[in-house]
Amino acid sequence: MKKILVIEDEAVSREMFLDSLEAEGFNAIGAENGLVGIQQAQEHLPDLVICNIFMPELDGYGVLTTLRQNSVTATIPLIFLSAKATKTEIRQGMNLGADDYLTKPFTVEELLEAITAQIKKRAAQKQLYIAEFQEIPKPKSSQTKKPVNPLTLLPSDPDFREVFEFIEANYHQPIGLTDVAQAVGYSAAYLTDLVRRQTGETVHQWIAKRRMAAACSLLLETNQSIEQIAETVGYRYAGCFFRQFRISFGTTPQVWRKMQRIQSSAK
Repeated sequence: MKKILVIEDEAVSREMFLDSLEAEGFNAIGAENGLVGIQQAQEHLPDLVICNIFMPELDGYGVLTTLRQNSVTATIPLIFLSAKATKTEIRQGMNLGADDYLTKPFTVEELLEAITAQIKKRAAQKQLYIAEFQEIPKPKSSQTKKPVNPLTLLPSDPDFREVFEFIEANYHQPIGLTDVAQAVGYSAAYLTDLVRRQTGETVHQWIAKRRMAAACSLLLETNQSIEQIAETVGYRYAGCFFRQFRISFGTTPQVWRKMQRIQSSAK
């Protein structure tokens, strides 16, 4: 059951959204303002967030910025809701990393279509990750095991040389979008938009892909514990590593390691 977080300060609208989502089989969670929404997102780790823009305590832009700067919540799709739809507002939301934008009033069907589109997009990305990482060479027992070098996963685009060199040099540290942006002299919002437009992925996603590639090598070639591997590839908390690994491969690190070793021994 997919988990959807609705951050909406208007009680009537919030309850209507929650009732509609639950009627469609979603596990719907409500939050009455941005601060509560961030807490709920970090606690429940929803599959998708629906967020009003103009709210007390913390507006939608602040919610999105906070979620994107936290490695635990950075990849959660977010759909903005607003009674206004100026190009400036839409552009601002997209620059910060929003995935879609609905203008009030809209129908329940339109909301469900937007949610379905994002869920399908995430599923397609997961399959792409699985296909990419299944191509990582398996070590042969007759050969000395050498670390797999997944550097080729990072683009060689000269326009982003500094960005990807920084990621390569520091992915094993708990870095995020803000760290990369500061290193290359751009604002986080501008860098997010620039990298997304040119590569189709966000900075957070490239960091995660590099870490997952390194994690796969360690899972295949060492007997390190999952906690040790999580720390080695830059995660402060093993739980964050588990979540990203499941997003990328659709299973846990332990199961993935076991399956790969069984396949390797069968050859």
